[in-house]
Amino acid sequence: MYKKNYKKIYNSPEESLKDILFDGMTIMSGGFGLCGLPENLILAIKKSGVTNLSVISNNAGTEGFGLGLLLETRQIKKAISSYVGENKLFEKQYLSGEIELEFNPQGTLAERIRAGGAGIPAFFTATGVGTVVSKNKETRFFNEKEYVMETGLVADLAIVKAWKGDEAGNLVFRKTARNFNPIMATAGKITVVEVEELLSVGELDPDQIHTPGIYVNRIIKGDNYSKAIENLTVREK
Repeated sequence: MYKKNYKKIYNSPEESLKDILFDGMTIMSGGFGLCGLPENLILAIKKSGVTNLSVISNNAGTEGFGLGLLLETRQIKKAISSYVGENKLFEKQYLSGEIELEFNPQGTLAERIRAGGAGIPAFFTATGVGTVVSKNKETRFFNEKEYVMETGLVADLAIVKAWKGDEAGNLVFRKTARNFNPIMATAGKITVVEVEELLSVGELDPDQIHTPGIYVNRIIKGDNYSKAIENLTVREK
């Protein structure tokens, strides 16, 4: 256990979130599939009972993992995502009208988050032109090619998982867990991070830092990670 001897360090996920959660808020959650999920923070959000959440995430988790935990308690009212397959509970809630879904091509979702973090209100992309993705959106022609306007995304709260972090909030991500986490860290009005290893300032090599601490408001040391692996069976053995 780390003492709260630095203004960004909190002793538990519940403590780090207790005064910033509210019903109807928008939350960005890092991760890709089951890789790089802020598991401790998601569980703390579940325990808090906060409801009517809009979540921005590459996917909606799976049954019993990730954002799937918040689906079980029906705390999510809207998902802005790229992929929501392999989750029967999400399918059931969507088809019954319990959850609103805003689909985004994966690259578009990533750029919307990056743009939001950079203060860019909107941009044009050719991805999705002429499909349901561009429905009710402004389109323009540039150099005789049609583009659709997408808006930047920001959230009331971004929850992020990193491999290592120091007491100033500087972060290092490990391999493919460096997915949506770094851009989401920039696009939250408040960014709370959980790390596997919490170090003192100066212990991280400055050249290896992926996200500077200026983007991080609060940080905790996580534990009990599941290290779950997604499996796809295409036929019987």
